[in-house]
Amino acid sequence: MPEAPNFVQSWVTASVPEEHRKVLDYIEDVTVNADQVQRRVLSEILTQNAPAEYLHRHGLSGHATADLDAFKRLIPVITYEDLQPDILRIAHGDPSPILSGRPISEFLTSSGTSGGERKLMPTIHDELVRRSLFYSLMTPVMSQFVPGLDKGKAMYLYFVKSESRTPGGLVARPVLTSYYKSRHFLDRPFDPYNILTSPNEAILCSDSYQSMYAQLLCGLVQSADVVRVGAVFASGFLRATKFLEKHWPRLCCDIRTGMLDPQITDRTVREAVERVLRPDPGLAGHIEFECSKASWQGIIRRIWPNTKYIDIIVTGAMAQYIPTLEFYGGGLPLACTMYGSSECYFGINLNPMCKPSEVAYTLIPTMAYFEFLPVHHINKGAKDDDQRDLVDLVDVKLGQEYELVVTTYSGLYRYRVGDVLRVAGFKNKAPQFNFVRRKNVALSIDSDKTDEVELHAAVRNAVNHLEPFGASLVEYTSYADTSSIPGHYVLFWELKAGGTAVPPSVFEDCCLAAEESLNSVYRQGRVCDKSIGPLEIRVVEEGTFDKLMDCALSQGASINQYKAPRCVRSGPVVELLDGRVQSRFFSPKCPKWVPGHKQWSIDNGGI
Repeated sequence: MPEAPNFVQSWVTASVPEEHRKVLDYIEDVTVNADQVQRRVLSEILTQNAPAEYLHRHGLSGHATADLDAFKRLIPVITYEDLQPDILRIAHGDPSPILSGRPISEFLTSSGTSGGERKLMPTIHDELVRRSLFYSLMTPVMSQFVPGLDKGKAMYLYFVKSESRTPGGLVARPVLTSYYKSRHFLDRPFDPYNILTSPNEAILCSDSYQSMYAQLLCGLVQSADVVRVGAVFASGFLRATKFLEKHWPRLCCDIRTGMLDPQITDRTVREAVERVLRPDPGLAGHIEFECSKASWQGIIRRIWPNTKYIDIIVTGAMAQYIPTLEFYGGGLPLACTMYGSSECYFGINLNPMCKPSEVAYTLIPTMAYFEFLPVHHINKGAKDDDQRDLVDLVDVKLGQEYELVVTTYSGLYRYRVGDVLRVAGFKNKAPQFNFVRRKNVALSIDSDKTDEVELHAAVRNAVNHLEPFGASLVEYTSYADTSSIPGHYVLFWELKAGGTAVPPSVFEDCCLAAEESLNSVYRQGRVCDKSIGPLEIRVVEEGTFDKLMDCALSQGASINQYKAPRCVRSGPVVELLDGRVQSRFFSPKCPKWVPGHKQWSIDNGGI
């Protein structure tokens, strides 16, 4: 087993605050004893959830509930679609212990979708305690690499998203919104290592413009105190940078006069901002001087000169934003600290100042019971043998790729998360994983995840608008264009012309029809969050996809097995396609999106 990097060994002797030492000792203990901890966690989950109807249905009841071997023998490996009928029963108000022995307190809406709608992950009150514990691990780890975090503040840009209620009265909302609205976050004790520039009132403001404006203004006012900046996702941080680029004159006016812009109408936000806002013509002049320069390269360092790093998730789909972050950051390290989802929080990066390409997450054995499905098994497509092929946390092999499978305290059992991970090393007995990819995702700009099936349906619906003109689609591919902020989906279309020219307005209708066909997470990003730009269709010359095939064959692809890719990444392929673009069209307006969940109107048995 590879040795853990030397940096973790310094924890024993480094001079650290007592509270941090306790956290580091906790990490050491649960990783040294990862196998025993995992067995204990599974036993606790099964004991706590012994009344669950789901376990009884699969033959695990009575004394057998706590039988770990019986669990592995009887409980199947599942996906969200397998659980959906049970989840809808809970959503419609069935009080039975269907999945959990404890009451479901709310649903956490996943960025993944099923049938075009967000997945609903059941959770219980105790999970907030577990999430708070998880968050408490990160600062002590980071302090081993970056001294002086207790000497300044963090400009972390946090936002809440819309929520709804199920027919049974349970709240359904994203996991971060749930946490930011919880007492664990709002009533957190004073910690000199975690002082935020953003007031709670600004974070909780549901108006995205007012929330962003207030948080950036507070971060600018306190810029001399800021030692780290960040957001959850890279896309969100860049959206804030673009907001600053657009609104800096107004923000500077507020700082110069000490008077908050009247467009900020939320009373609680105004009161919170006015507690820190004072007239400061010198600071306003400095920000104005930097923002009015022709180039914004290094703008983060120039405005927040004491910043030591940018705390941001840049793995997975967020990796596409690394060059832009490096441009604005001016060489600031990109620290990627945690890995989690709506289903469960998984692991932390014990070497947070590493390069983005080297990020490896150590799974924390107390968060859930973890199992792993080898990727070679996934590729075979077999399902009946899933249970036999699963590998325990401490038995994964270095360099191998696995799909993550979790059993949680909230009532998910052997649930396939859909993330593919590669074993990069070990911290004691706990494996460290590189995030490889999200299974089946073709396009992603922000929290949206569009797979090939959804993409194909959207293209099919869009092409229908061409039929009256006799035009037809020869071939297509797609691309997540993040060269502008916000990024947007691009469809490259090669068409066979009909007898009548297709008006530009019809292509715009095609763009909108494609957007209307995409899932609710995408449409929320377009309409409400403004985190995704209008979809674009780029019509390419006849023969373009033949050229694309020639390029693939020249690089060793088999002509017998070649298929046009449904999604391409930036590089030579996109350059080839862009070089043959004849015309471009954008969606003329936002697609329809209504907060809520259309499945509420679906009968329990209709899924």
